[in-house]
Amino acid sequence: MRLGIDGQKLPEARKRGPLKSLEHVKELGLGGIFFSTVLDMSETLDIGELADIRAKADELGLYLEAGVGKINPYCSAEAPEFRAIGGGDVILGFTRMIEASAGIGCRELWVSPGNFKSEYRGRLANDRFRTDVTWDEQLRGIEKVLLKLAPVARANGVHLNMETHDEITSFEILRLIEKVGEDCMGVVFDTANGLQRAEHPVFAAKRVAPYVRQTHIKDAYVGHATGGLDFQTRPVGRGIVDFATIIPILAKANPDLNLSLEVAASVEDKPRKANPRQCIEINDPIWRAGHPDLNAEELDAYLELVDTFEKRVAGGEIPDWETYEASQYGYPTYEHQAYGFSEAVIFIKDSARHIEAVCQESGISLSTPSRKRQAA
Repeated sequence: MRLGIDGQKLPEARKRGPLKSLEHVKELGLGGIFFSTVLDMSETLDIGELADIRAKADELGLYLEAGVGKINPYCSAEAPEFRAIGGGDVILGFTRMIEASAGIGCRELWVSPGNFKSEYRGRLANDRFRTDVTWDEQLRGIEKVLLKLAPVARANGVHLNMETHDEITSFEILRLIEKVGEDCMGVVFDTANGLQRAEHPVFAAKRVAPYVRQTHIKDAYVGHATGGLDFQTRPVGRGIVDFATIIPILAKANPDLNLSLEVAASVEDKPRKANPRQCIEINDPIWRAGHPDLNAEELDAYLELVDTFEKRVAGGEIPDWETYEASQYGYPTYEHQAYGFSEAVIFIKDSARHIEAVCQESGISLSTPSRKRQAA
């Protein structure tokens, strides 16, 4: 296994560009980078640019992963670049992205079922609860797009891997894989997103492990609050997710899996929205009705997990929501970095160290040695 990072959460990724970002990943002692879409590597799918990025990753000994993007047709207007790269044809755009990715050896490709809108609080921040179209209608639309892209994926030896994103449940992803075919579809397992659907991370890991081909390694705070439960991204190992149990489950199913950290973005790269709270409206009748697969056993285990975590918060071991939110995670100038004032990098390094420790304790081979990170 190799430990790397999601390119969207790598400090200054857009400012530096793909080639310099690869060098930055190496400087941080990480093993690779997961670009959300191939368009993040080249906006025009330029063959030369993509080949240079592939060559640079190989030269540095880094893994290189990518994706196709949001394939919910009801969200297409929110990502016009996918239509543009197809000259107005969305399916052609996705096809060109698949072919370009396969051309540089990226055959595990991320797809997502929607967009999270953090400026809204509660369930309306989530496409699952749109009021203009039902979630079942969206799932049918996603299935139709996947079925159109399946022949392209097969022809290029590609898997389209659906993320356990904010909107979708692991149960729904497994049903999509059954309909589309596991020969061309898999899972990007985000270790924390399922918490927003009241899925216990260990239960979810066991369900999807046979199909996991990419990852987002993320941790979170989840605690009782007005309206339900608050969700807040935390450094890996300092939240509610049990990585000591989950990583071995994933490693057993796929020993060559890349582990890509998805950490909190630097506020200088992505300024926070006006309403930063993510609320899981778990007690709301509409919310509960929208999760028909949620069974009593898993819900009880989930709530017990939350209660246990809250005891750690109450005991002062873990900072509460307000205390943590008051922190600012910026990325420093070179002068500041020399003095160690780098919250974003500390977040990355602390998260990486936790995964390294879990792998070491579990006897899992991880190719990113911590001594390089400490020296970076």
